[in-house]
Amino acid sequence: MVAVTPMDAKGFFNLGPTNSVTPAYLNKSKLIILEVNSSAPHCLGGNSENIHINDVDYVVEGDNYSLINLPTAKPKPFDYQIADYIMNEIEDGACLQMGIGSMPNVVGANIAKSDLKELGIHTEMLVDSCVELYEAGQVNGSRKSIDRGKMVYSFALGTDKLYKFMDNNPICASYPVSYTNDPRMIALNDKVIAVNSALEVDLLSQVSSESSGYRHISGTGGQLDFIMGAFASHGGKGFICMSSTHEDKEGKLRSRIVPNLSVGSVVTVPRSMVQYVVTENGIVQMKGKSTWKRAEALISIAHPQFQDELIKAAQEMKIWVRSNQIEP
Repeated sequence: MVAVTPMDAKGFFNLGPTNSVTPAYLNKSKLIILEVNSSAPHCLGGNSENIHINDVDYVVEGDNYSLINLPTAKPKPFDYQIADYIMNEIEDGACLQMGIGSMPNVVGANIAKSDLKELGIHTEMLVDSCVELYEAGQVNGSRKSIDRGKMVYSFALGTDKLYKFMDNNPICASYPVSYTNDPRMIALNDKVIAVNSALEVDLLSQVSSESSGYRHISGTGGQLDFIMGAFASHGGKGFICMSSTHEDKEGKLRSRIVPNLSVGSVVTVPRSMVQYVVTENGIVQMKGKSTWKRAEALISIAHPQFQDELIKAAQEMKIWVRSNQIEP
C-alpha cells in the first residue's frame, strides 16, 4: 500500500517525495493498493516516479494528511567546528550529498553564506538546506556531468518549505535509489562532496556507523555508496564526521576514536575506502596512507584526554611509529 498524489489526466499516480525503494517493491508485489493524498507534492523525474492506473488493484481515498515535518536539529559546538573544516575542502562546481542532522545543516548554512558557485546536487535524501542553496543562487548544476541542471534525489524529508519547492518543479529529478546510490553513477560527476557521520573509527581507520557493539542503532543507508562514489569521482572527497567523544550511559566520557571497534560493531565503511575523517579537533586524509600513518593521523584529531592511551594501544598493536623518527 503506497501513498500517492491524485491521478493525472493520463492515468498516472505520482509517488511524491518517496521514490527510493518504492518502484522495486511495487514490481515485486502481487497486490498493489494506492492511498491518494492530495497534500503530497507532485515530484517530477528522473525515472520510476509514477505508476499507471492499469498496474493498480485498488485505490483508497485517504485523509489527505499533511506530510511529516522534520524538526530542525539544534547544532552543537562541535558541529560548527567540523563544518568549518569541511568548508575549506569545497570548491566551485562541487556536487553535494548532504544527509540528515545538525552538522549537514550547518554545512549548508555555511555554503549559503560563502561565495561558492555553480554547485550541483546528487543525493539520496533531499533536505531543506538544498532549497536554501538553490534560492541563494549557488546551486544550478551547470558543471554536472550527468543530469546537468537537475537536483537529483531519491527521497525527501524536511519541512513544508521543501515539499512546496518540489511540487511540479522541473529543477528536481526523482529517481529510485538504485540510480542515485549507484557508486558508478555518483562517480560520473566531478568533485563529489559526500558528508556522512559515524559512531566509531578504529586506529586501522575502519568506520562503524550502524551499531554500538551488538546494539543496533541505524541502517547502512547510502553512506558506503556515496563514500565509494566520492572516492572514484575526479576531485571527489568523502567525509566521515563525528565528535571526538561521547558520554556513555553512566555519564563517563568515551573516545569515538578507538584502538579496535567495540565487539559486535558493524563495519560500515572498510578502511580501504575511507578518505577523510573529521572531528572538532581537525581533519585528516587517509587515502594512500600506511597503517601506522593512519593511526598517527587519527590520534592527532582524537580528544587530547585520550591521545596518550591511544598511542599506547597503537604501540601494543605494532602500528605506532612517529613520523619524525622515520627516514624520508
